[in-house]
Amino acid sequence: MQQTPLIDAHRKAQGKLVDFAGWEMPIQYSGVVDEYHSVRRHAGLFDVSHMGRISVSGPGALAFLQRVTTNDVSKLSVRQSHYSMICAPNGGIKDDIFVYHVKPYEFLVCVNASNREKIVAWLYEKVAQAQSCKVQDHSSTLAQIAIQGPASRDILTTAGLAELATLKVRQCLDATLCDRSVLVTRTGYTGELGYELYLPAAGAADMWHRLLEAGRPLGLKPTGLGARDLLRLEMAYLLYGNDMNEETTPLEAGAEWVVKFDKGEFIGRADLLAQQSRGASRRLVAFELVEKAVPRHGFKILSHQAPHAEIGEVTSGNFSPILQKGIGMGYVPPAASQPGAVILIDIRGKSCPAVVVKPPFYNRPAGIP
Repeated sequence: MQQTPLIDAHRKAQGKLVDFAGWEMPIQYSGVVDEYHSVRRHAGLFDVSHMGRISVSGPGALAFLQRVTTNDVSKLSVRQSHYSMICAPNGGIKDDIFVYHVKPYEFLVCVNASNREKIVAWLYEKVAQAQSCKVQDHSSTLAQIAIQGPASRDILTTAGLAELATLKVRQCLDATLCDRSVLVTRTGYTGELGYELYLPAAGAADMWHRLLEAGRPLGLKPTGLGARDLLRLEMAYLLYGNDMNEETTPLEAGAEWVVKFDKGEFIGRADLLAQQSRGASRRLVAFELVEKAVPRHGFKILSHQAPHAEIGEVTSGNFSPILQKGIGMGYVPPAASQPGAVILIDIRGKSCPAVVVKPPFYNRPAGIP
């Protein structure tokens, strides 16, 4: 298995290590629910160095990214970022990504760990047809650490980062933190105030330990993939491999908001336009169980009308600690996709009623700009 630069830190903290997309990663330290509550109430520190980090640079970088991604990169000013997708010619999702406009002719693309090799190969193939553009995979030399939670800003300020007061959502800045150069981005996967730090891999372990030291009085804890998955589910954030794959389009996955048809040609545009015109045959929905039970990935979704035919499948599901109910997502026909619609979840042979709701499940308390 591959390992991030923080593997020794995870072992020292007695993290429970598992195989995640070919990476030896901590699923938990003190426990999934304990770490979950730390992020919702205080802050959590995540190793996300298993993600892929790819630079796209040169005078032709903007035109290249406009062609290979679905969102409108021309709308990004320097030091801004957005969520987007890379699609196949038939509109299927190859990966969901974040694009950061870090310099006038330079972008950083963050991709999923499970798709890194596939996306790097795809971009290398496509850039060969582009002009004045260079693609480089920096995943092994650049580390990525996320700090998420209401106390994250105060912790980073305590650690020496004074420029955060004016940093808005999806903005980024170059800074010095713990004596190291770092790209700070106000993005994350939890729904809380949070930041992601990109820095040379050689300095990742030192950064990790110094942030934990600075944040411990404010409740900061190392946090594993288990809590991360639960936090993202409460926000109804998509997980590649569960909620989408190359057989899924952004329109089916409820991500049409990142598909900008009016920007011009991009890979997958024609097929996505055709699907938009005829209407998707299925939609990803969020649902809450009426009674206490836990839906899981792969469970069948049934019609609430007799004879309760199978109409879909749960893609993500868990028990929400903050809502104290089972929540999940899954694909259903359009007729069953409207908020308020009743569906049944087959949980080990028992048909449990659920209600389709408007995502997200969790809304962060107001007051944090």
